[in-house]
Amino acid sequence: MTSEQVRSARSGYPMLGLAFLIWAGAVATFVCAASSDEPGLLLVSFPLLFLGFLTLGGCFVVNPNDARVLVLFGTYKGTVKQNGFYWVNPFYSKKRITLRARNLNGEKLKVNDRAGNPIEIAAVVVWQVEDTARAVFDVDDYEHYVVVQSEAAVRHLAGRYPYDTFEDTDQEMLTLRGGTDQVNEVLESELAERFHRAGVRVIEARLSHLAYAPEIAEAMLRRQQASAVVAARTQIVNGAVSMVELALEKLAKDQVVELDEERKAAMVSNLLVVLCSESSASPVINAGTLYH
Repeated sequence: MTSEQVRSARSGYPMLGLAFLIWAGAVATFVCAASSDEPGLLLVSFPLLFLGFLTLGGCFVVNPNDARVLVLFGTYKGTVKQNGFYWVNPFYSKKRITLRARNLNGEKLKVNDRAGNPIEIAAVVVWQVEDTARAVFDVDDYEHYVVVQSEAAVRHLAGRYPYDTFEDTDQEMLTLRGGTDQVNEVLESELAERFHRAGVRVIEARLSHLAYAPEIAEAMLRRQQASAVVAARTQIVNGAVSMVELALEKLAKDQVVELDEERKAAMVSNLLVVLCSESSASPVINAGTLYH
């Protein structure tokens, strides 16, 4: 794995002035050759002109949050990161790499979650180049590498966790919908591991879209509604039973009325109907007796 070597470069302004002086000498030589009968001076002016262009070819600019990777005939010679105007060997190739933070808005992917349900998922990744040498030499195209590995990481993440749980025994299980913060941390960790080879650092990674696939979205919505109804009914029944117990204990303690088992059963039945009914119960006054 290639290791980045940050290096400095000499200022480009003196070499820029030297290039202009060489060009001035070439022009002066050409004028002298034209005004005299000595054609041999032309053989001097053209090399001077070429030398001026060659000298100018070693100048380059490094903008803020940019870097230049220097390579000489296939050999890595270092990276210049400090912004300014510089000059190096004209035969160096100078590849520009931006160090700015960039956003990757991932496409919506249709994958299966851990339970096998088809879902749609997408992520937004904020990243930047951290090691210019690895970004240039260890992968073919680091920008394309980031896109492909981000998609692979999101697919792998979706297969590790269910979209949601519906059983009480699974409430502690991490889900894509319920454990957003933990899932994002897992995604960042996996992306950091994948991007390390390309010298890329993950600044932030978040799920930007999460939904059931259209073909099962309606069925899953009904399932969620049914689960919510069952949970609500369970809570209502538990509350009603507690209220009935409290009423019986209060009547017995205050000796308001003595109830045998049959009257207790009738009272419990009536109270449960009133308390668990979805609509308002209509009271019916019993003017008779339970016994004949």
